[in-house]
Amino acid sequence: MATFPLGVHGRRVLAAALLGLVLVVVAWRHAAAGAPAPLRVAPVLPARASSAPAAATPKLLVVDVVGAVRRPGLVHLAEGSRVADAIARAGGLRRGAERAGVNFAAPVSDGQQVVVPQRGAAVAAGAGAGSAAASTGPVSLSSATAEQLDTLPGVGPVTAEKIVAYRQQHGAFRSVDELDAISGIGPSRIANLRGLVVP
Repeated sequence: MATFPLGVHGRRVLAAALLGLVLVVVAWRHAAAGAPAPLRVAPVLPARASSAPAAATPKLLVVDVVGAVRRPGLVHLAEGSRVADAIARAGGLRRGAERAGVNFAAPVSDGQQVVVPQRGAAVAAGAGAGSAAASTGPVSLSSATAEQLDTLPGVGPVTAEKIVAYRQQHGAFRSVDELDAISGIGPSRIANLRGLVVP
């Protein structure tokens, strides 16, 4: 049987078609392999808003605790602490301490000296030189500064200045009852100050 040229031509066309198909597949795979991975964008989350402003580091106070305590010396306390906190940090009261001579509820300030008297010992007011507040023992009306007098209950800056002026005019106080001579201080206020002040 004779071979027709058309058959040869058909095989060539078929071969060319197959070759083209192979080239297309190779080209497609090459393009797919070289294509960059799809870009994934992480969602942008809003910055977490703080429910409260950043808390500032609390200010530390340095207080000198002396007298009838177990570990006298400097103690570090957070701002807003009380005399009771200072005494606790100094190990607590020693046997024989005069607890009534200390106002445990009084707030402390930086540089203050807390004096815990021994039973039967006299307490000098403002024992610590350069103390920021009056000693926690009784305040001497004859030697306390206006700032120390101002720390007493019911005595504001104006009354404290009056006490100092009275002292400068009349000399040292001879008794707590002499406060009655100062305007603005009556019997009830004197009664409140008894035990907290000495002449």
